[in-house]
Amino acid sequence: MKRIFIALLSCALLLGVGVDAQAQTKKKKKSKAKTTATTGKKKSSGDKEGKKKTKEPPAPTTIELPYNSNDCLFAIPLEIDKPFGPTSAPDGAGRIQEVVADKANPNLFEREHNSVWYKVSIPYNGLLEISIAQTSQWDDYDFLVYKNTGQYFSNQVMLNKVKPAAIHLAGIDSAAMFATVMKTDKQKAAEARAQQIAENKAKQQAKAQAAKRPADEPPLPEIDEHRGMKPSIGMLCEATDKMLTKKQTGKFIKSIPVRMGEEYYIVLDNCTPNGQGHTITVSVHADAYEPLVLFYDKKGRKYVDVDLMILERGGKEGERTIVKDEHYRGGRVKFVPDFSYLLYAKKDGYFSIYREFNSRQLMLRDTVMLYHMERTERGTTFPIRDIYFESGEATLIGNYDSVLNDYLAMFRNHPEVQFLVKCNVQSYGVNVEEDMLLSLERAKSIKSWFVKNGIDPRRISTSGMTKNEIKRTAAAALNDKGGFSDVRAEIIITGRTE
Repeated sequence: MKRIFIALLSCALLLGVGVDAQAQTKKKKKSKAKTTATTGKKKSSGDKEGKKKTKEPPAPTTIELPYNSNDCLFAIPLEIDKPFGPTSAPDGAGRIQEVVADKANPNLFEREHNSVWYKVSIPYNGLLEISIAQTSQWDDYDFLVYKNTGQYFSNQVMLNKVKPAAIHLAGIDSAAMFATVMKTDKQKAAEARAQQIAENKAKQQAKAQAAKRPADEPPLPEIDEHRGMKPSIGMLCEATDKMLTKKQTGKFIKSIPVRMGEEYYIVLDNCTPNGQGHTITVSVHADAYEPLVLFYDKKGRKYVDVDLMILERGGKEGERTIVKDEHYRGGRVKFVPDFSYLLYAKKDGYFSIYREFNSRQLMLRDTVMLYHMERTERGTTFPIRDIYFESGEATLIGNYDSVLNDYLAMFRNHPEVQFLVKCNVQSYGVNVEEDMLLSLERAKSIKSWFVKNGIDPRRISTSGMTKNEIKRTAAAALNDKGGFSDVRAEIIITGRTE
């Protein structure tokens, strides 16, 4: 009996273990299935989040400050009107403490804490403006501006023999900033509503202005002109304080007059330990013309981005690049009086634009400089109206050089483009054969002008009016069903050489 009982008990135990093992296996499978399903959901949501993130504009990359930029001898050169930053945090005072206050010069840094030196050359006369946007509002940045006095400038600064041209030593108003950060939800919501109302009003005004424009002019695109961070401290023309000492809590000091060819040094010091970086922009305020520069595809009825370069000529440095952007989408450009400029824009599938102009000519124009981008595809036609010939002859007269020069620049920049020159005549159909020949001879005269100015004759074909074209225009003129066309010549793109 004992043997039988032991055998039965062993079987029961074995069966129980098997059932538990199956149950655990099932649980594991279910948990794996749940985990897989959950992971799948997370992946899909993650994918959505990833897609959303890709749509957002990339964050600006941080510029690492050179290790020796804490010293005057290794000041970082800045370009006018071009933001530099956001930078890494200035770290330490460098090898030399150039700026240290003393009894004779109390309005200097007590010492350099975490400093960086910049320098800028002045391209034209005006008022120096400096915009410094702090990455962290809790940092306490100060700055001094020095005019370069010559070869031993850094030594003279170290010995306090050079007085700063501008002084900003104001401390941060911690209480005011704390109050701003701790605003109630109602205050934040009210500010957001006010900002939204202002933006909607600006859009409505822009639409109203677009509706007033002539039908053949395209409406202006929406361009964000408030790029970059708002300045925390700096030097502005509209500021009233000539200097800010350590006891003050102001943000901006008044601009100083500068002249073309001068060089200025800016030493920026962060008194806050373990602080963050900044973005600095230096400008020269002058009576400049700042139009909106845009490029428009008339056939596609759209604005296009271009590879744009604008050079400024007339300064002591010769040529200065004021715009260099491979994907320029439109914006305001500052042109200063008494300077000449060179504009070059290009884009695949379009004729390049090359213009030389003087800023004085621009002052008389509208606030928008709109350039039409013409396509290089076959069939693109350029009607020419302001070109004249001797009556009954093929001799060009008048100011035809200025009319054809723009097309000459286009075809010089695109030697692969082939084109046809076609001329029209005003004919009443009295002598059709003579009118056909005259229109062809006039087209040949224009071709000769292009060849004389360096265009390969193999790229140019010519054509006059056909017999049917002359009969149709003559009949329309005689029956008062439409006068003669004011298009005296046409340039038609016929193809491209590979």
